[in-house]
Amino acid sequence: MDIQAVRKSYARWAPIYDNTFGALTKVGRRQAVSVLNGLGGRVLEVGIGTGLSLPSYRADVSVTGIDASEQMLEKARARVAELGLTHVSDLRLMDARALDFPADSFDHVTAMHIMSVVPEPERVMREMARVLRPGGTVLIVNHFARDPQDHGALPWLERVAAPFADVLGWHSDFARARVTGTPGLTLISEQRLPPFGMMTLLRFRKD
Repeated sequence: MDIQAVRKSYARWAPIYDNTFGALTKVGRRQAVSVLNGLGGRVLEVGIGTGLSLPSYRADVSVTGIDASEQMLEKARARVAELGLTHVSDLRLMDARALDFPADSFDHVTAMHIMSVVPEPERVMREMARVLRPGGTVLIVNHFARDPQDHGALPWLERVAAPFADVLGWHSDFARARVTGTPGLTLISEQRLPPFGMMTLLRFRKD
């Protein structure tokens, strides 16, 4: 999926995102923000979308959000203004493959439900590691493909949906290995999330 396909897809989804994908992904979003609130500091959220996570951050956690979709960012900015979220430092249109921040800019970086959407996820992971300070945390929440040998409805649905990635806006058959091999990042915990373990929270530390 290229960046233009991503932007077109999320321009379509923006008006209804909160009540569709946003509702489906709320458990992972809540869990990731809970971890980040416990850590504090400067947080970069890659793929901020409509800003659904922003009201859940503690007031003393400085949050910068980026997204490739201007339509999504418009909704995020409206949410910040409406709720008076003063802990949100900046919301910027940006390609996650080339983050416009110096190295070691953030204490923690998170990407919630976007790694199976972005082009070149390995490159995105390297950029996230670059802008993270040593010892900092990367949190990834995403759906990863089940083992091909697994049986049941979920693996079957993943295979059926895979050819429609550009229409759906995400890859249903996204491999976990595409985010776990990033140089300089060590996986320190992994947690399956409800419903049905569809989503996984991965926590990395920058060496």
